[in-house]
Amino acid sequence: MSQVPFSLLDLAPIPQGSQPRDAFHRSLDLARLAEKRGYHRYWLAEHHNMTGIASAATSVLIGYLAANTETLRLGSGGVMLPNHSPLVIAEQFGTLETLYPGRIDLGLGRAPGSDQRTMMALRRHMNGDIDNFPRDVSELVSWFDATDPNPAVRPVPGYNSKIPVWLLGSSLYSAQLAAQLGLPFAFASHFAPDMLFQALQLYRAQFKPSARLQKPYAMVCINIIAADSNRDAEFLFTSMQQAFAKLRRGETGQLPPPIENMDSFWSPAEKYGVQQALSMSLVGDIAKVRHGLISLLRETQADEIMVNGQIFDTQARLHSFDLAMDVYENL
Repeated sequence: MSQVPFSLLDLAPIPQGSQPRDAFHRSLDLARLAEKRGYHRYWLAEHHNMTGIASAATSVLIGYLAANTETLRLGSGGVMLPNHSPLVIAEQFGTLETLYPGRIDLGLGRAPGSDQRTMMALRRHMNGDIDNFPRDVSELVSWFDATDPNPAVRPVPGYNSKIPVWLLGSSLYSAQLAAQLGLPFAFASHFAPDMLFQALQLYRAQFKPSARLQKPYAMVCINIIAADSNRDAEFLFTSMQQAFAKLRRGETGQLPPPIENMDSFWSPAEKYGVQQALSMSLVGDIAKVRHGLISLLRETQADEIMVNGQIFDTQARLHSFDLAMDVYENL
């Protein structure tokens, strides 16, 4: 089991009372820990109009972390491609790959990463942009693989850069597309676990080998909140639980500090919804996280595990990812 790569997802959360600059510095601290402890890759996720998440300009933040680490593999988990011109994304990630060769991944998502109004502000118009997603993905791959020696349009830099491309999803759509295109697939079970096993089965059953990938490669993303005791971990977890409950109320905001009693905060309906959304979360001490991780690997047969964990306190956050790696190394 310890041969399965162990990776890290960062949303660059902004804790209550702090600024985006603080979140960037926290992300750099975490990236350096990930590099030191041997996390396989470190991804950042694109979100917009969310005052608690600082990773909107994903490629810029990847560049900041790459410039201040030595060997860590960095990427997007993901870039929401319908928000962007494929050529611009090819140029951005081609630039990153040129500056930090062999260290850059491009994970692509189809969701807006935002609310409806923000989506309109990002895309300006909605003339079938989402429906163009398969074509846009194929266009990016063709540029990175230089399938046309004399293209009318080429990303500079980026053309023939061989950047790994992943498809991300929380439904069956991206699983099916990744299978058709012969690309690696990552499932976002850290916030939308309902269709995890269906998506994995569909991806593996329908996978078509490609020049990029000969057999299916599936990553599963989960939450881990680890601490020295189960009680401490459950306390830290209340920050994420509050944030998810607020989203269900239509509220955004900075990551709140943990609280002692969630039942005084959420309604029964909110509790049910949040617990369902966060059901793929391992919360506890080393023994509890180890048991959960072993079960997850057996049930999913994942080729790679990616770990998310939004924690209010900086040191507790670093300690949690440190403990998670301790668990992984001793599986």
